[in-house]
Amino acid sequence: MRAIWKGAVSFGLVSIGVKLYSATEEKDIRFHQVHREDGGRIRYKRTCSVCGEEVTYDDIAKGYDIGGGEMVILTDEDFADLPLTSSRAIDVLEFVPAEQVDPILYNKAYFLEPEGTATKPYVLLRDALIDSERVAIVKVALRQREQLATLRVREGVLLLNTMLWPDEIRNPDFGFLDEDLKVRPPELAMASSLIDSMTGEFEPDVFTDDYRAALQEVIDAKVEGREVVQPEEVEEAPAAAVDLMAALKASVDRARAARGEQPARGGGGEPTPISSARSAQKTAEKKATKAPAKKTAAKKTAEKKTSEPAKKTAAKKTPAKKAEPAKKTTARKTAPRKSA
Repeated sequence: MRAIWKGAVSFGLVSIGVKLYSATEEKDIRFHQVHREDGGRIRYKRTCSVCGEEVTYDDIAKGYDIGGGEMVILTDEDFADLPLTSSRAIDVLEFVPAEQVDPILYNKAYFLEPEGTATKPYVLLRDALIDSERVAIVKVALRQREQLATLRVREGVLLLNTMLWPDEIRNPDFGFLDEDLKVRPPELAMASSLIDSMTGEFEPDVFTDDYRAALQEVIDAKVEGREVVQPEEVEEAPAAAVDLMAALKASVDRARAARGEQPARGGGGEPTPISSARSAQKTAEKKATKAPAKKTAAKKTAEKKTSEPAKKTAAKKTPAKKAEPAKKTTARKTAPRKSA
């Protein structure tokens, strides 16, 4: 890691020299815009909208739009004169319980490393934060901006979390907040039961970014010249319209089944819309399975009935055929006796 900032933590009369490192990194796969025909990179020129000339970074200043087409231009000298008293210091303001800091305020995280001979006071502040179970509220100037931040301990290292200012948090203004919605106690109890059945210990390592992994596989396949195989998506059957209690009960049963536990309701309980729908589906499947068997049996019965008359007819015809030769033989034997 490369230090992005150097300064000191001001802790009462103690000054602790530290280096600042980014504690997080985004793993998004980044792309360049290229020409579809030949893969050439698309470049953007910095041009002035007034004179049309291309402008270098040295000639670029910051402008604040005051409306009506007017612009106030600020130079580097204007920013240099701003009163950033904590430009190279992390000034500890107070210590508060961690649960009092709303997570929505957190912005970015940075590791702090002791610099030079500041290791002992660094460890002293770290251990004091652990023993007090508090976080430090601090102010720090990063990238020409004063920011509010917290200082806490993570895996034996001081972690600086920059925060948004309170006026940067938007107020939720939604219509349903003014509606008088009533939640029935059984529904609340069932929802609590669902939460209990899905409660566990948070282990972030078990969660993965499946989209990023699939996208990386596509890129690797193109690099290696392999054919990309897209797995077929299984379409889920549309869910039947059920009431809230039935959906909650089914969710609880599914969560408990995933944990290897017995369902909450017994076999003799009242059927819910979900169980009724499943029973109807199973009955339909059984009927669909039995129907061809009945048809086949009917066909065999019809074949038997058809073959029986055929056999009887054949039996009648066979004696007639055998009787004819017998008559001819008798006639031949009688003729010689008359001539004698």
